[in-house]
Amino acid sequence: MNKQTTLTFIFLMIFPLGIWAQLNQSTENKIADLLEKMTLEEKIGQMNQLNGFWDFTGPAPTGGDASSKYELVKTGRVGSMLNVRGVKDVRALQKLAVEESRLGIPIIFAFDLIHGYKTVMPIPLAEAASWDMELIKKSARISAIEATAVGLHWTFAPMVDITRDARWGRVMEGAGEDPYLGSLVAAARVKGFQGDDLKSNNTLIACAKHFLAYGFTESGKEYNTVELSESTLENIALPPFKATVDAGIRSFMTSFNDLNGIPATADKYHLRTKLKEEWGFSGLVVSDWGSIGEMVAHGYSKDGKQAAFHSITAGTDMDMEASLYTKHLLNLVKEGRVPEALIDDAVKRILRIKFEIGLFDDPYAYLDENREKELLNHPDHHTFAAEIARKSIVLLKNDNQLLPLKGKEKIALIGPLANDKNSPLGSWRIAADDNSAVSVLEGLKNIGKAPFVYEKGAELTVGATSFYNSLTINNTDKTGFKEAIEAAKKADKVVLILGENGFQSGEGRSRTRIDLPGVQEELLREIHQVNSNIILVVMSGRPLDLSWADQNIPTIVQAWQLGSQSGTAIAETLYGLSIPSGKLPMSFPRNVGQLPLYYNVKNTGRPNGSPSSPFWSHYTDEKNSPLYPFGHGLSYTEFAYSDLKLSANKMTKGEKITVSITVENTGDYDGEEVVQLYLRDEFSSLIRPIKELKGYKKIFLKKGTSQTLSFEITEDLLAFYSANKKREAELGTFKVYVGGNAATTRSKNFELVTE
Repeated sequence: MNKQTTLTFIFLMIFPLGIWAQLNQSTENKIADLLEKMTLEEKIGQMNQLNGFWDFTGPAPTGGDASSKYELVKTGRVGSMLNVRGVKDVRALQKLAVEESRLGIPIIFAFDLIHGYKTVMPIPLAEAASWDMELIKKSARISAIEATAVGLHWTFAPMVDITRDARWGRVMEGAGEDPYLGSLVAAARVKGFQGDDLKSNNTLIACAKHFLAYGFTESGKEYNTVELSESTLENIALPPFKATVDAGIRSFMTSFNDLNGIPATADKYHLRTKLKEEWGFSGLVVSDWGSIGEMVAHGYSKDGKQAAFHSITAGTDMDMEASLYTKHLLNLVKEGRVPEALIDDAVKRILRIKFEIGLFDDPYAYLDENREKELLNHPDHHTFAAEIARKSIVLLKNDNQLLPLKGKEKIALIGPLANDKNSPLGSWRIAADDNSAVSVLEGLKNIGKAPFVYEKGAELTVGATSFYNSLTINNTDKTGFKEAIEAAKKADKVVLILGENGFQSGEGRSRTRIDLPGVQEELLREIHQVNSNIILVVMSGRPLDLSWADQNIPTIVQAWQLGSQSGTAIAETLYGLSIPSGKLPMSFPRNVGQLPLYYNVKNTGRPNGSPSSPFWSHYTDEKNSPLYPFGHGLSYTEFAYSDLKLSANKMTKGEKITVSITVENTGDYDGEEVVQLYLRDEFSSLIRPIKELKGYKKIFLKKGTSQTLSFEITEDLLAFYSANKKREAELGTFKVYVGGNAATTRSKNFELVTE
């Protein structure tokens, strides 16, 4: 008898009811049988998610909040726990639930696994810059392998919010400003986390968040309100969420914001009508941390009881850490205000997930100490982390071909982030070991191409940093400037590593100024005065205002926060061992006053003007265009586009036409290019954007070679949520653009007709 069979046998001997062991029944019948045996209190308990609260391998807590939570688990009134991880702790708590409670219903263990567990991958925004869905899928797969090795079943990822405002710190968690790219990334992450079989002990339940429109918070401020038109909701905000449903996702999380006056956790139309009914989503919906209770502060619910009423009637199935369901749902049902059928529906969804991941077959299936020891920080995982980090780097500018570096050059490595081993891990990496990233200093030493000198130049922050605390930025202390300037004077080239601390982005990290923080830009300017051959490497969790640098610094590399192997990837890229191929998933502003900024804008009635007239849609003190557009990214080689063709200038509804383009590598290096297809619907029932990404192909070309690519345009590709309140392609003229970024003007026209 193997280990799993033995555990299952013991489990069934302890629980002779054996509801879940009736193998001739469908899962839905098993759920119905179990639901019939549950008391109302036990049902409501399954809708309760609690944070970890004690040393689970130690003695039972006595007194206080920990003791009361312990009793809830013991009596079967907790459906899920978050932030409990590690095989020993998970086993102890699971044992309490399945061997002490009346029905022995297992607990789902959840965690914010955003971009890696111990092996930290690039932040999600950086991974999106790779435009490589297979790599993104594999990144999520490896993250799931490590997380499940410590007993976890559920991750609160991916974040699929479309984000247009770099002031919002959580842009680092998503895939940027475009719904097409965002939808592809969302689906890839879901498939990576959930794998091919949710019953496998190395797969995680994925969770699409934040439903809905959290990326559109006013002024880029965390937890803020959202006002959004139906057209923007349907055409921009919703598609990535729908893509996760199509990819088989099993959970959704509500957002903290209100949407047009209704808190997302109480948004009945979008939770019940749109998600559960129209989209046929059969998984569970969990609130964000305490968001049910926050409806009182919103001014929507008068108290916790009404908040519980609003959220359950809207379709929020599980209460994360507000504990308002356990406090109030029982009385709300007894009073007749909440039908028990709503409770049953929520509990069915929760139990369904538990059956799907095999917890009723073996509640301890994920718990293997040997697997835990073997898989965390596995060398293969770090090899892959370096690979996806390399693909995530974006070369913004490379005047005078300062990159790649040559072996005989004298290099001065300068900057507060050059030897930082913590910031490259980024935000939302709460399982990682602090200071475990490869720094740029270490990466260059490992490359061993040429000797270099290192000077820190300045401190970025003052005092300790933590995910849970605010940062104090150094705005005055220039200690180290003198030594850095002297090093720069003697160097052929300066590699300057500047940017954000790893905890300056993420939840609660909104910024009104998105320039280089602290004294860093002063350091940059002073270095520039003594040596203009500067390669600026920017580490950040968001697009920054790099306007001065763009005007004065010849080479700029956007390195994001690349995770455990950050320094390896950056060093290899600087020396040309890896050729940059990343493309921006968000537009970079010239000035923070442009925000929110995105390429797929509407044309307005006055899109153009002249310097002699102020009466058109523009700023008087800045250009409308971004500093670097969506889709921008250079290589060490160059690509030439030519011979754009359409197979026809008219397309009949239900048919398709083909777009072709020739791309040639005209430079001195082999390299990759992301060839991007954009469309414009020139006249429609609702005003459409001037460009929309509708396809791309990432190709590798050896120097001196070319390739002709083709894209198919179908009716579905032309469809949008129209004034008729449905998704359809309308007759009329369309413009096709193909190029290396969203600013391309290379275009052809065609017409959609009925016959």
